[in-house]
Amino acid sequence: MAGVVHIPWYATLFRGDRFAAAIAEPAAAALRYNATRYTVHRSRDDAYRFDHMIWFEDKLDWLRYWEGPEMSHFRASYSGWYQVPVLYYWADEVVFDAIEESGVDAAATPEPAPSA
Repeated sequence: MAGVVHIPWYATLFRGDRFAAAIAEPAAAALRYNATRYTVHRSRDDAYRFDHMIWFEDKLDWLRYWEGPEMSHFRASYSGWYQVPVLYYWADEVVFDAIEESGVDAAATPEPAPSA
């Protein structure tokens, strides 16, 4: 069963913007460890709160990613930029659905001609 790992990051004071930029590279590295998807969300109510989610088919792939060079380097290099401990958790995905984006820019679509 597919799983998703939730990592709640909390940036330290005045480092929210820099943390947002810094987490982008190691987040993307998850795809090299067989992740099927990743997201990082920043709270609009609390600019220091980040929710990092990564989908894996196999928990071992998650562990390889978390202990791999990209995340180890990130945690060591930016350890003063977020609060510790970082308590991630693995969750089983029970149900999922989505509406696919059509790829059509509504602003670029011409208005229909008025009927006479």
